[in-house]
Amino acid sequence: MPENVEQWWARRQWSKGAAVPYPIGRYRTDWERYPVLVRQYHPDLNHGITLTQVPPAADVYLVWECDSGHRFVATPEEQRSRPGGTRRRSAWCPRCAEEAAPRPVRTPVPEAGVHLCGHARDPRRIEADPDDDRCYLCRRLDRESLTREQLVTLAAPGSRVAVSAENGTTATHTWQCDAGHPSYRASIERILGGRRCPICRHARAGADAVAVGEAFVSRWAPVPASAAEPALKKRLADRLDIDLGMNAVRVAKPFHSHLEVWPDILLPELTVAIEYDTTGRHGLEHVGPREESDRRKDRLLRAVGWEVVRVRCGKLQPIGPYDVPGGSIGDALVERILARLGEIRGDLFVAAYLR
Repeated sequence: MPENVEQWWARRQWSKGAAVPYPIGRYRTDWERYPVLVRQYHPDLNHGITLTQVPPAADVYLVWECDSGHRFVATPEEQRSRPGGTRRRSAWCPRCAEEAAPRPVRTPVPEAGVHLCGHARDPRRIEADPDDDRCYLCRRLDRESLTREQLVTLAAPGSRVAVSAENGTTATHTWQCDAGHPSYRASIERILGGRRCPICRHARAGADAVAVGEAFVSRWAPVPASAAEPALKKRLADRLDIDLGMNAVRVAKPFHSHLEVWPDILLPELTVAIEYDTTGRHGLEHVGPREESDRRKDRLLRAVGWEVVRVRCGKLQPIGPYDVPGGSIGDALVERILARLGEIRGDLFVAAYLR
């Protein structure tokens, strides 16, 4: 159970039998890849203890102060997991995050009785057919090939009661995939329109036609996040006689609703993917939950026979056996990558592709 910083420090002094249980700088390498957290932490607000004296996994409440002056209490694990799926700078502060995306205020809907079909009446809806006193969903299902019972069976077990009582098509529920993919969220309107499991839908647009482990050109691949990736790709193209036009690899398990992953640079002949990692403008990229996503992506690639070389820039620490320290895009970086390729596939094999 988390405790305040004074109690935590006193307990550590007693358990380790030292006035300073953790010397200054002990955990510097663990925190330096979070520049925003380094800026938010102030020793004078935390019993004079510096951030480099706090283990990242410590179960202790610390006081933080964001760039806007908001002070809040959070554990190290909570702060390191703060970015989530957003790329706003406000993600590092709970108050800033709430102000940036306020929750909508929902006014209660008064009871208006039930339709003849037994489902609740919606007083906000203007009925188009006054002679048919059934809810909108029941009337809509008359025009579809699905019955209400079949629609309920498509829902995940925890959402079936809600779907069976639904009177419209705009509400969002959890659904299960016939192919065994993870459950997903979608409105009834999307289900009736045929836009069901996103993994199946995305795979039909490309990945289904490709064998597992094969590189291909995907329509879903995002554009490069910065100018560094194209610059590095151009320098590698000058050194290696390899087709660098592929942008996706088919994997065996879903990754963020796709059966494919999109490394920055693909070397299909060597079955090696190259990633160029920085923390980004607001220190949100490749840290916390996104670092775990990178690790999972690497595991999926290795499971289908590929290897990954990550160029880790700034204070980012290596997360794989072949990662290299980054910097400016130049000949020195290319040479480090080529050396890693030789370690992975063999110097003679790589030499056959050198220009």
